[in-house]
Amino acid sequence: MVRGLMKFPEISTKLLNICVNSLCKFRNLEKAETLIIDGIKLGVLPNVITYNTLINGYSRFVGIDEAYAVTRRMRDAGIRPDVATYNSLISGAAKQLMLHRAHQLFDEMTQSGLSPDMCSYNILMSCYFKLGNHCEAFRILNEDVRLAGLSPGVDTHNILLDALCKSGRTDEAIDLFNDLKSRVKPELMTFNILINGLCKARKVNSAARMLRELKKSGYTPNAVTYTTMLKLYMMTKKVEKGLRLFLKMKEEGYTFDGFANCAVVSALIKTGRAEEAYECMGELVRTGTRSRDIVSYNTLLNLYFKDGNLDEVDALLEEIEVKGLKTDDYTHTIIVNGLLSIGHTGEAEKHLDCIGKLGMQPSIVTCNCLIDGLCKAGHVDRAMRLFDSMEERDEYTYTSVVHSLCKDGRLVCASKLLLSCYDKGMKIPSSARRAVLSGLRMTFSYQAARKTHGRIKAAIECNARMYP
Repeated sequence: MVRGLMKFPEISTKLLNICVNSLCKFRNLEKAETLIIDGIKLGVLPNVITYNTLINGYSRFVGIDEAYAVTRRMRDAGIRPDVATYNSLISGAAKQLMLHRAHQLFDEMTQSGLSPDMCSYNILMSCYFKLGNHCEAFRILNEDVRLAGLSPGVDTHNILLDALCKSGRTDEAIDLFNDLKSRVKPELMTFNILINGLCKARKVNSAARMLRELKKSGYTPNAVTYTTMLKLYMMTKKVEKGLRLFLKMKEEGYTFDGFANCAVVSALIKTGRAEEAYECMGELVRTGTRSRDIVSYNTLLNLYFKDGNLDEVDALLEEIEVKGLKTDDYTHTIIVNGLLSIGHTGEAEKHLDCIGKLGMQPSIVTCNCLIDGLCKAGHVDRAMRLFDSMEERDEYTYTSVVHSLCKDGRLVCASKLLLSCYDKGMKIPSSARRAVLSGLRMTFSYQAARKTHGRIKAAIECNARMYP
């Protein structure tokens, strides 16, 4: 009985730590604090693990000052902070790129008689890498770590590889990886870091070789590996390879993020496989695995407009609002273009007005889309009103308007607008110039066309001198 009673507090503290850890993971730090206070009242005393868990939670989700305040309570309770305590604090400072604070905590740890472990040095090196100071990070590895008598493990090499890949130094990353293989067995994460870096650098063959090496090492590619490769295939327009990988992922039961799914849907649409694209997005809707980002919703909006399914468009826009997602320029461009494609020019104009009423400035791409649609629908005057109201215009804006004015027989206005483009140094497509000159020859005279052509030629030569 006596032995049983003596063990009871130990078991209770372990249970307390499990509960505190769960609350901290879900960011319920106030409840975790309350739980510790209630435990003390019941005679269940927290230990160093309890406080370390709380410190880690504050470091990750609140701030370094709040986390450090817990160490004072630890000391008041007669519990001495250990290396794990300081590692959590240093990590919190490093995540906020507070390098000076991280070094202060590192020095405080050593002055307390504690010896930093490999995790401590990894955190510092990672912070230096994020700040772009690769030289200091490698100095810590080559000097401080060696003086401490520590051996870098695979975690350290993962940090180094990730930093090299993110800075675009993929060749150096591969050299380091080849050196690593002779001393430490790489993890699946190691391969994923390299594959991700090679994919971002669009080195398709190198990424494919690394994938083959991953399999030869006895690992099975996971969802992260496949999704990374899928994005690369779609970005480099290797659509068929991407689709084969996508189907393989589905067969093996893997899940993939919204960006990868949207890339597949977009590729299917561009290759004329609209039914497969619709089925792909429809499956996500049915299974409730629709992505939470606006990119996915933009793709789905575009698909519904192409299909003429306006009820689904309305439902999707309502869902975007309910989920609190922020629409971007692409969202509004898709809506305007979609309304124009089904002949709802008035609704498209109203949507542009709504953007302004919300305090947002419609993008030049959205305005260009509306101008082009109005011109193609024969509403040149409405297009010109929008053109005049735009504070910023590009060559696409002018090209659409010039072509439309030519078709409407307003050649004098079109020629003046074209000349104003050349005066501003814009590079207008030659098709717009041909449309103006051809119209002048047919409607007015060859003399008027020659005169306009001479002015255009002079403006082009002037631009060549000013913008060589």
